[in-house]
Amino acid sequence: MQNLRRGKGLSQENLAHRAEIHQTYLSGVESGKRNPSVLVLDRIARALDVDIVELFAKH
Repeated sequence: MQNLRRGKGLSQENLAHRAEIHQTYLSGVESGKRNPSVLVLDRIARALDVDIVELFAKH
């Protein structure tokens, strides 16, 4: 997910704002410390303009 975010030129703060989640929560998701729900993953995928499956692909 971090590679997708960086590839789109987004900071954690920008992506969190787009996905309507807190930046510290997004940081925890990216580092593997948080386990997001499918709904949160969908919001992140939409904010990145990718299919949710892309969040699980190795980049």
